[in-house]
Amino acid sequence: MKKYFLDAGTTWSKILEITADVNTAAGKDFEVQKSYKIVPTATLKDLDLEFTAATGHSAGLKNIKKYENEVVALAKGAAKWLENDDIVLDLGSRDIKWVKFKDKKFSDMDWNTNCASATGATIEMLLKFYNVNIKELAPSEEKYPVTCGIFGLERIMDDVAKGMEAKIAISKFIAGIAYNAWNFTKNPDRLCVSGGFCENDCFIKSLQKHCEVQILGRFILVDGLYEEWKKSCGSF
Repeated sequence: MKKYFLDAGTTWSKILEITADVNTAAGKDFEVQKSYKIVPTATLKDLDLEFTAATGHSAGLKNIKKYENEVVALAKGAAKWLENDDIVLDLGSRDIKWVKFKDKKFSDMDWNTNCASATGATIEMLLKFYNVNIKELAPSEEKYPVTCGIFGLERIMDDVAKGMEAKIAISKFIAGIAYNAWNFTKNPDRLCVSGGFCENDCFIKSLQKHCEVQILGRFILVDGLYEEWKKSCGSF
């Protein structure tokens, strides 16, 4: 027996597949196997799957039983990883959000779809446009004081036109994103990071100049959906 949980991002979607033995699935303490995968969001409509729960900007499919708010999914998925007064940051293609815990309970949050607009998608487009491998990017001592991807794109193209190497300009943009993320989360001493930027080494090292960083990975929101389902229902 299987259940599917979906975090539908703008560009990439994360899927958690839960498999349980039909003979043990009657109770809530059954053992399950977890399988994670990432697929292009554009291909979701072609998947012959029914999702028990979903979250994300692009979760507009008909084959979804329940939609959950992204911040709720983030909080549920990150709770077990966080220490007292910890903040989990999720920075995606078109928004930035964070949740703070105090004494293992929800304490504060913020969500902005403007200041981080298109940051992840912009980086992917820049890497393709300038034929730069993300592994070539080194953290920059300088940063662009940008507030969104569109303004960052303008600064990068201007500097490259003046002779700056594209990989240096992109690294300065990423340094600006890291600084903005740290400011947006109210300058904490430690940040737990969720989402695609976990795999961007340049971003993580740039963020580490401002605070301690714990990487949680790209599947925190689908984990949160599963934890909420298991708590409220948990039966196959």
